[in-house]
Amino acid sequence: MKNKNIDFKEDLINEVKTDFLNRQRERKSFEAVWKLNNNFLIGNQYSSINSLSEVEDSDKQYFWQEREVFNHISPIIESRLAKLSTVRPSMNVLPVSSEESDLKVAKLSRDIIKSVYEKLNLKNLIAQATHWSEITGTCFYKVVWNSKAGKAVYIDDNKNKVYEGEVEVSVVPPYEIFPDSNSAGSLDECFSVIHAKAYHIKDIKNIWGVDVTGSEVDTMTLSQVSNIGGLGYKAETRKIDHNIKHDHAVVIERYSAPSTDHPNGRLTIVCEDKLLFDGDLPYQNMMEGKRGFPFIRQVSLFQPGCFWGSSVIERVIPVQRAYNAVKNRKHEYINRLCMGVLMVEDGSVDINDLEEEGISPGKVLVYRQGSCEPKLMKNESLPLDFEKEEEKLLNEFSEISGVSNIFTTSSWSRTLSGTALELMIEQDSARLNSTTEQIKNAVQLVAKQILKLYKQFAVTPRLVKTANNNGSVEVMYWKSSDLGSEELEFSSESELGESVSTKREQILKLMEAGLLTDSLGKISNSMRVKILELFGLGVWDGTTDESVLQKNYAEGENFKMVENTPVEVLEIHNHEIHINRHIAFMLDKDFENASKVDANLKQKFLEHIKEHKKQIKENN
Repeated sequence: MKNKNIDFKEDLINEVKTDFLNRQRERKSFEAVWKLNNNFLIGNQYSSINSLSEVEDSDKQYFWQEREVFNHISPIIESRLAKLSTVRPSMNVLPVSSEESDLKVAKLSRDIIKSVYEKLNLKNLIAQATHWSEITGTCFYKVVWNSKAGKAVYIDDNKNKVYEGEVEVSVVPPYEIFPDSNSAGSLDECFSVIHAKAYHIKDIKNIWGVDVTGSEVDTMTLSQVSNIGGLGYKAETRKIDHNIKHDHAVVIERYSAPSTDHPNGRLTIVCEDKLLFDGDLPYQNMMEGKRGFPFIRQVSLFQPGCFWGSSVIERVIPVQRAYNAVKNRKHEYINRLCMGVLMVEDGSVDINDLEEEGISPGKVLVYRQGSCEPKLMKNESLPLDFEKEEEKLLNEFSEISGVSNIFTTSSWSRTLSGTALELMIEQDSARLNSTTEQIKNAVQLVAKQILKLYKQFAVTPRLVKTANNNGSVEVMYWKSSDLGSEELEFSSESELGESVSTKREQILKLMEAGLLTDSLGKISNSMRVKILELFGLGVWDGTTDESVLQKNYAEGENFKMVENTPVEVLEIHNHEIHINRHIAFMLDKDFENASKVDANLKQKFLEHIKEHKKQIKENN
């Protein structure tokens, strides 16, 4: 039995490694495109993809050729990233019904997402993923559960700390993902996905407790490198083709979707010749508690029938090549006009001297007696075709990339009205809507997987702190059983094309229309605080809405009475708000369940409400 077990492990390791090598070969052409995009972005724009799907540089045809780079791709990507950075999806979890229990689940889910958003700095992760997707066309989020994170819950018999665990979200570049089919339309259409990543041998020891040899690994191709020389590096040109790390080993994680043989899916982790793990998929992150891949794909431009998205760089590269050629040929022509082309009779002058020094001011040019004197070749002035072609190419940059130059030319502000400028800005932003939707959808899926992991692993009570609109901090204890509903709808709003001045103008129009006031024509304290916040003035001292505080206090009284803690009715209470919150809690399903445990609970609430009504009569 032992030998059979060893043979099974060896066969499984070899099968996973062979599968990984096949997927590397199938994906090589896409890798070449990503590397080419990176090279054009940083300015190495005299490179191309050869027949072996490798990026290679081209040399000058003549020594005198101009080979300058006039990089328009970099500012295009910077402009797109600047606009896409305003897309900050704020998760708003919508309840499935108007029942109090569903409202609480939605509020708790929203608070958890908001807390995780700040704790994990998801804003920075979204920016990283967007940067990757804009360059390569595709990027991924990986949502996992770290059992060694969070607070220490207790110490086991071996005096080891046991932690409550926490969700972790990381950005995975496309170089590390290998689907079973490059023609799959999404992750859901894949039967298996490989995540291969180069880890330092010390990290592998700490995570999996296994010693591996390690070597030099190229993190772009995830292949071992026998020698660093001959990789195509040039001292005069910065090139992105390889990224070598020392003392690293590639960890191959193959995630297989649930099937007949493996109803819970399968996760196999291999490093070198060692099997690190083989078992079920660990996370119930799909609908109805099903297990699936912990990855979320984000693309820049969607390609139907292809697993990988495309980048706007791919569209602009031909224009960039043509623009570099026009500018360099133009400068070469100008050089000829300025320096001239000297015509000399064969043997009349010292050719080597002229080639090295040229005709400098004050130079004495000696030519053979009896021969024709050297003359400069007559050149015509610079043709207008250069200027026309350069202008056309600049317009093509804007048309293809979707990034206009309305702010780079001062003449726009003098020739266009404010309304026309606003319409042009809206059109400019509309061209990014498809990319914006991809970002929003990816962030929504990340939020859903976060909640599902908490529902699966957060078995111990946890504390979540969130800030309300009025600046107060709300504290809530919860556990996985409180996240009972799976039918949660997410809504997020993007802020693409919405400047601060635009928001202020909208708020002022709403105020003039009376849409922000109550039935008496007054602005409530909570609305006043929100308006100040939207105006960018922050939360002012003394603007806390008392009604919100009263509501939160009454909610706390509900839980105290359920826990059999004495609750006192005070004169400072807003009795009407307290009565409404107590009645709403009594009509909820949670109260019904709690009443089965405590038979006197209903009577305690009724007596407490009577005390509030008594205080109202006495005050009147």
